[in-house]
Amino acid sequence: MSPKQIPMSAVDRAWLRMDTPQNPMMICGVWTLEHPISMNRLRHTIETRFLCFSRFRQRVVDTGDRAYWQDDPLFDLDNHLHQIALPGKADKAELQKLVSDMNSTSLDFRQPLWQMHYIDNYEGGGALLIRIHHCIADGISLVRVMLSLTDKTPEPKLKRVATKPQAGHKPTSTIQRTLNRLVDSAHVATDQARLFIQSVREEPNYPLKLASTASSVAMDLVKLGLAPFEPKTGLKQPLSGRKQVAWAEPLDLADVKACAKALGGTINDALLCTVTGALQRHFAAHKETIPDCGIRVAVPFNLRPLDQPIETLGNKFGLVLVTLPVEVQDPLMCFRQVQENMNRLKRSYQAQVTYSLLDIFGRGPDVIERRALDLLSSKASAVLTNVPGPKDALYLAGSKLTQPMFWVPQSGNIGIGMSILSYAGTVQFGITVDKAIHADPDAVMDYFRQSFEALSHAALAGRPGAHKRKAS
Repeated sequence: MSPKQIPMSAVDRAWLRMDTPQNPMMICGVWTLEHPISMNRLRHTIETRFLCFSRFRQRVVDTGDRAYWQDDPLFDLDNHLHQIALPGKADKAELQKLVSDMNSTSLDFRQPLWQMHYIDNYEGGGALLIRIHHCIADGISLVRVMLSLTDKTPEPKLKRVATKPQAGHKPTSTIQRTLNRLVDSAHVATDQARLFIQSVREEPNYPLKLASTASSVAMDLVKLGLAPFEPKTGLKQPLSGRKQVAWAEPLDLADVKACAKALGGTINDALLCTVTGALQRHFAAHKETIPDCGIRVAVPFNLRPLDQPIETLGNKFGLVLVTLPVEVQDPLMCFRQVQENMNRLKRSYQAQVTYSLLDIFGRGPDVIERRALDLLSSKASAVLTNVPGPKDALYLAGSKLTQPMFWVPQSGNIGIGMSILSYAGTVQFGITVDKAIHADPDAVMDYFRQSFEALSHAALAGRPGAHKRKAS
């Protein structure tokens, strides 16, 4: 008897079908560790805290018109966890080469879609390279799952992550599943009607507000479809499928907070402005004309409550197109423009619209999704993710995690992915660039720090007493 098949959600199936040789749909991460760790202890941690999520024991069965999750009857952890060592000096450059190569290599679809490589001989310690397919879950969920492998102290008791059994463990007939869906739909409809009547009683103008919201959603959908294509720059090129990965030395989170506070904005505003300045420096270094209308980046917007425990995986986020004003040279003016753009997006329904579109694409023919994906990806030059991480240092299998970093996949013809992650009082910044795009990832890392220093100096220079504190 073959293992039971669980239907894949439409949104997860949309991400599955985005996978191409040029852009494998993998979320890739690397953790550097202060000391070497025991492979036996790492295996035990993965078995008790990672494999408790059934998705990591399941492979994908794609029949063309539908996709399913199916338990892998031959699952073996040795097929997914490997131990290797770096050649030569085993320094950051060697590790970046390895991560670049792995980030360019697709996962094996005959097995559950994830891989981990423990790397010995890295700067006196070790590193863990992680690759997980996007159809399993969104980046924020996967970061939380991976962080559940860690502890707050070097020698804690290993505890299993509390999870609810994922759907589909009890065999049910097709008729029973259909009846269940009908009953669920009836319950949802009844609840919605009750809430609507209650809202009208409490607030007589509620129907007008509802109509206004529907109108706003429709307008955001039209705006997304009519948004102009990205300007032609060196950031938009036919892709080769070979990636180059780099990460910067971390910024001090306290410095970023101070900069944002001085400007009356958020940490996210300051970091987006810093990214904008880094791209300005890239254009200048390549003597490339800077687009006078800015460039756009696709930013994932989480739709899953962060205060809820991880119980099921899957993708629950939308995308928003953020305009980076690379044409604005003054750091303070650039910050104000970024802040204004972000405030406008926060009032929109663009994330919900794109999530709904992914749900629709995942239910339709592959050719329609491809065309829609090409259309949407032509309206952004890069993907940018900003994920809040833990405030305190963590330990993996007894070794301190010194620097975590991850890279999001790009879709369609987008060849640049940028990632920001806060961790233990620092801000990590990384980038992955397709080799066909003439951008040096290490240089962009330098531009990122230069850009933040310029913004911070301009922000703090206007504060009372700032010059005195600097002089002292």
